[in-house]
Amino acid sequence: MSSAAFHADDRPVRIAVQIAPQHRSITAHRDAALKAEELGVDMVLNWDHFFPLSGDPDGLHFEAWTQLAQWAEATERVELGPLVNCNSYRNPDLQADMARTIDHISGGRFVFGTGSGWAERDYEEYGYPFGTAGSRLDDLARDLPVIRERWSRLNPRPVRRIPILIGGAGERKTLRIVAEHADVWHSFVPPEALPHKLDVLQRHAEDVGRDVAGIEIGNELRDRSEETAQALLDAGVRLFTIGLSEPEIDWAPVQRWLAWRDAHNG
Repeated sequence: MSSAAFHADDRPVRIAVQIAPQHRSITAHRDAALKAEELGVDMVLNWDHFFPLSGDPDGLHFEAWTQLAQWAEATERVELGPLVNCNSYRNPDLQADMARTIDHISGGRFVFGTGSGWAERDYEEYGYPFGTAGSRLDDLARDLPVIRERWSRLNPRPVRRIPILIGGAGERKTLRIVAEHADVWHSFVPPEALPHKLDVLQRHAEDVGRDVAGIEIGNELRDRSEETAQALLDAGVRLFTIGLSEPEIDWAPVQRWLAWRDAHNG
């Protein structure tokens, strides 16, 4: 299958930054989100964990959703959300209500990035049943319809139809969930493997009666060459994320990739 089935050429290239909520003060995190917006990124993301994923494992770290509320209040233009929410940590109706509330705080800029979860330390220390990779994916498949239904019942409802971003690349369960629910599919799949994954996603979409043209394809950009980025672009990727996890952020790569985005968008 070619990327034409995803209507990739109809979409602009977009740049997101994932500001890891670790190893900085809460004020420094806010300032980083504002800096990203000032530079012109399209989306500012964090992650939903309880401990650092790099550096000192017991270093500074903040909770994702309350941080997103801070960013929603501080920023004016960028979309924002988690990359990704862990479905296991909050029941689906609560997730829906939290997303709706941040959507209102931001004036309709929230993106519901979600996944099934994997960080075992989070589960153990916060008392959540870890289960298996399969059971966690089954829970995500069960809960997404609940979340969407709750959005339709909340008063007030979300400002807009909240986009759903789903992370992961498993072919049997994850891509099926993507086909059913996602507006954005985000993965770390290399360009040579992406056409096969898109074929699988296309088949799942056909099974559920979904047009894949409604799904934006996202992938990781940082530390990749421009040649690799071009290969991802050719394969259909239009949302590129740059991970920022160090205590002191080097903004030069972000500026370079923003210039690359602008060159492609004309």
